[in-house]
Amino acid sequence: MGFEFVAFSLPPMVIGTLAAMACALPGNFLLLRRQSLIGDAISHVVLPGIVVAFLLTGAIAALPMMIGAAGASLVAVLLIEAIRRFGNVEPGAAMGVVFTAMFAGGVLLLEQSDTSSVHLDVEHALYGNLESLIWLDATGWSSLTDLTALAGLPPELPRMGLTLLVVAFLTWLVWRPLKLSTFDEGFARAMGLPTTAIGLGIVTMAALAAVAAFDAVGSIIVIAMFICPPAAARLMTNRLETQIVWSLVFAIFSAVLGYVLAGYGPLWVGAQASVSAAGMIATVAGLILATCAWVAPHRNG
Repeated sequence: MGFEFVAFSLPPMVIGTLAAMACALPGNFLLLRRQSLIGDAISHVVLPGIVVAFLLTGAIAALPMMIGAAGASLVAVLLIEAIRRFGNVEPGAAMGVVFTAMFAGGVLLLEQSDTSSVHLDVEHALYGNLESLIWLDATGWSSLTDLTALAGLPPELPRMGLTLLVVAFLTWLVWRPLKLSTFDEGFARAMGLPTTAIGLGIVTMAALAAVAAFDAVGSIIVIAMFICPPAAARLMTNRLETQIVWSLVFAIFSAVLGYVLAGYGPLWVGAQASVSAAGMIATVAGLILATCAWVAPHRNG
């Protein structure tokens, strides 16, 4: 039993948890800035960039994916600005058109590409491949201290761990100006703080988390974790520091409980097969938000 859990359940559970935390952290600032849907937008925009990077390199690798996603994001910004200026279209409508069109274009590219040799297809883009991220070199709990066995961990695990550390470090590094510009941008600008650069930095952190998590967990979890844990945490407290702690707790709880319920929940009710881990994790996150909206102390303010 110990071997099966360590080899088949522990790695995807940890990867899902790290991805949820990495997305929830910048999601707090997007929420407070009323920009939560940027997380949704990023998860749509990065798809064509990732697909183009794969077509050019023939492999799924972190650096080409990041470059492709960054290029797609730049194209999206230029298209939104062009539609807004030359078409006299409201910015929200322009964003919706561009993000939907680019995601659809990414799906079409996937369908027309030969991705049989890698885990990259339409279903993978939506749901990720958490269930397949197993640790073949594990022999049990003792493998956690075995350097040889640890070398065989799924590459998504150290990548998500590093991403979370980078996002956390950047948040800590610019904490005071980030906090000030989030709550009072006008005052921060009057003090000489580069509010535009700070806002761009938040979006960049969110993009970093989304791109790193996209391959492993898919767009469903990315979107859910940008919004649900921070929104639920906001209902629990009026202090930013406490909100961030709550959001990380909710992200961890969503990932762990969602993965367990996806694998074992259907069996408990007599079903014969498990369900999508990504879908269940997002569902648990939504249920946490609904519960907080019902009982949390700050649900009315």
